[in-house]
Amino acid sequence: MKPVRWGILGAARFAREHMAPAIHAAKGAELYALATSDAEKAKGFSAFCPGLKVHASYEALLDDPLVDVVYVPLPNHLHVEWSLKALKAGKHVLTEKPVALHAPEVNALIEARDQSGRFATEAFMITHHPQWQTARRWVEAGEIGRLVHVDAAFSFSLVDPGNIRNRPETGGGSLYDIGVYTFGSVRWVTGAEPVDLTARIRRENGVEVFAQVAGVMEGRGHRFTYGSMTSMRMYNRQVVTFQGEKGMIRLEGGPFNANVNDLAEVELHRGGHAVLTERFPRDNHYVLQVEAFGRHIREGGDYPWTLEDARGSLAMIDRAYAAAVEIG
Repeated sequence: MKPVRWGILGAARFAREHMAPAIHAAKGAELYALATSDAEKAKGFSAFCPGLKVHASYEALLDDPLVDVVYVPLPNHLHVEWSLKALKAGKHVLTEKPVALHAPEVNALIEARDQSGRFATEAFMITHHPQWQTARRWVEAGEIGRLVHVDAAFSFSLVDPGNIRNRPETGGGSLYDIGVYTFGSVRWVTGAEPVDLTARIRRENGVEVFAQVAGVMEGRGHRFTYGSMTSMRMYNRQVVTFQGEKGMIRLEGGPFNANVNDLAEVELHRGGHAVLTERFPRDNHYVLQVEAFGRHIREGGDYPWTLEDARGSLAMIDRAYAAAVEIG
């Protein structure tokens, strides 16, 4: 069986350090092409993939008939534009988070996906990791009883004013960059959506750099209170806790950057101080994502994260910003 050939639009650092190596390592996939006009940046990809074809423009890569899938790691404000162009060119598309800047923008991608007959989705890689699949299975199985409260925190320090995440014109902000995790992970595990939401945010130079969000979520038989914190101006922290009447599920250390900041693991706390810990030292969610994408376009069947799912997270972000009170 021929491998699925992947092309990457742009030589983004994240693509070079994470997704390109994952595509290169994934079963059934081939890192085939890169689009960049910067020869020096291309060298960072060719170093581990010597046969990589380099196109000098994004359009040239989209016109390449041998490219099956286009991966879009461009700045946030360009995601919709180039995802639509890739679909129009007849390619399958995997686009980085957030797939758009506002929920209604995803409708055009859904329509283009359906009309083209190609698959397109957001690169929400954590749904492919067994630590998150385990957390979802435990919640669904009632291991912690009725779900009462969920809290999530994700922070890191990024003070470079030139970074695209610190620039309003490129779709910067902590909710766009990492709120997709604190919102999307809880939505995926529980199947719940917000029915009430409040937010407090802090801005610097027109960009939201801190957000504290609280509310009530319900769905898939659950109704619980929710709280989250995201920040691009604080020490590294990643933790999500699902609190039930009879137990607690906790993901801590690096649940959103599995095996990068810390070992990927999930804990189940129950009565009598018993703690069951599942550890996943070898699983790479980027590789698993690429392999799942390839299987889906070849064989069909369910895929754990769709454009409709991504639209739900963006709707929650839109709602948080609309409800936000700015703090000093």
